[in-house]
Amino acid sequence: MPQMAPLLWLNLFIFFSFTFLVFFVLNYFIPPYKKIDPMIAYSQHKKLNWKW
Repeated sequence: MPQMAPLLWLNLFIFFSFTFLVFFVLNYFIPPYKKIDPMIAYSQHKKLNWKW
């Protein structure tokens, strides 16, 4: 099995560190997805005004 030169290990470390940082920075700045509950949306849409 061939061995890797130390410079290649450094390149791999820099590449994975950069992708790791980009992933976490994007997760920090992208707003979270808000799931809409269908029962709440349906109940708000179907209000009845009863007049006795």
